[in-house]
Amino acid sequence: MKKIAKILAMIAIFALAFSFAGCKSDDSDSSDDDVTISGGSTSGNGSSNGSSSGSNTSGGGNSGNTSDNTSGGSSSGGSDTGDSSGSGSESGSTGGTTSGGGSGSGSTGGSSSGSTEQVSEVFVKIPAVSIDGTEKWKPSSEVFVSGRKLEIASFHMSDHEVTRGEYKAVMGSDPSKAAAYDKDGKKLAGDDNVKNNPVNCISWYDALVYCNTRSIKENLTPCYAIGGKTDPSEWGSVPTKSNSTWNAATCDFEVDGYRLPTEAEWEWAARGSKDYTTYAGSNDIDEVAWYTVNTNDTGTRDVKTKKANGYGLYDMSGNVWEWCWDWYGNLSSSTASSGLISGSNRCLRGGSWGKNADAALIADRGNYRPYYPSYTYGFRLVRTAK
Repeated sequence: MKKIAKILAMIAIFALAFSFAGCKSDDSDSSDDDVTISGGSTSGNGSSNGSSSGSNTSGGGNSGNTSDNTSGGSSSGGSDTGDSSGSGSESGSTGGTTSGGGSGSGSTGGSSSGSTEQVSEVFVKIPAVSIDGTEKWKPSSEVFVSGRKLEIASFHMSDHEVTRGEYKAVMGSDPSKAAAYDKDGKKLAGDDNVKNNPVNCISWYDALVYCNTRSIKENLTPCYAIGGKTDPSEWGSVPTKSNSTWNAATCDFEVDGYRLPTEAEWEWAARGSKDYTTYAGSNDIDEVAWYTVNTNDTGTRDVKTKKANGYGLYDMSGNVWEWCWDWYGNLSSSTASSGLISGSNRCLRGGSWGKNADAALIADRGNYRPYYPSYTYGFRLVRTAK
């Protein structure tokens, strides 16, 4: 009997051990997410893909499941986002985006603790790059100048310019004055019809207000501080002339809120890594840009109706000028990655519906007063990648 009891005990131990074998989440595999530029060549342009899964433990939701797809669809152009469903909390670093609140524990790339990054499906992950200042850029660049060494960290960039619908959802009103058209040139009217046109009549000051307001609404940490405060409700009215307090705005590039790209980030993203093209994504402007072909062109067009560039970004050339963080001026080998520390005008990039093909050139630089809203001025959002 003792012998039989001992055998039964051993069987029970083995059965218990096998019952835990399915709890471990899958390991992910990740390729190099950085790019090194040297002597005009590009190498290491990759994206990281990973998955993590875990059983749901609270809230009665589905099991947490993180993959390389964003919520509502997949991202293109080297994005590294994820999609989680379920309720409760999740531990483990995914290297991607999580929407919902999938419950589960697990690891990605061997990490067993950390937090997931929440990024909308329309944001594309732009890989980091090291620029050593010896490259021969085509077209030539006034930002990546000779001797200027830059370390551009990976960041998420919206694949489209902020739309009228998006702006109104956050700010409560749409300031746009330019006429709106669809891709076929049909004039649009009414909020529902114009909502996919880029917002316009936006000053640089306005863009900062939107970034922080949206960050706060989405429980993200705001990037910008004016007068030491990050809540736009404490900034007062948006100035309509140059304001020293607003001009002294600071940006925390380490937090997870929305912000404008630096000029270096913008140009790196617009070039699409290895895409040495005249415009953002093509040598044929008509493939990628809405611009002035004649004096009768009078307004914006729906976003994402032309060809995307190598990173999956639309309208980087044309439609509306896009504000960048930087002060405008001549850059040198000693200029920091975040741009000049002072100036009179802020940078604009990409050209617009109101300008000819030259302004849509991938390396062309624009600039204007930060308090000035124009029919042709809009912006695009980025977030620092974690």
